[in-house]
Amino acid sequence: MTSVYQSKFYTLYQSNTDRYFYIDFGQKVVKLSFCQLLALRQKVNSIAIETHFDADLNKHGFELLMLCNKEHLFLLNTLEILDLKNLVCYGFALLGISSENAKAVY
Repeated sequence: MTSVYQSKFYTLYQSNTDRYFYIDFGQKVVKLSFCQLLALRQKVNSIAIETHFDADLNKHGFELLMLCNKEHLFLLNTLEILDLKNLVCYGFALLGISSENAKAVY
């Protein structure tokens, strides 16, 4: 496996032998197809980080993230959400499948 991008909490890998991506969440490694990786990007980008700073909207500052048709469940705090957003942004740019330029992002 080739490491695409490593953030503080997570690492994104691309397999050399099959068409899968792997994200190491620290306590668990999740195998994702390209479509599942796109779905992850959509879920992560739809998280409103502003609600984590408003006690009325998100009292505890946690977010539930379900991946791969509810096969994986993660409870993430605000710092982990920000880091996952960072991983998705940079990972897609470095893979060349984002509208953002990898050099501009890095």
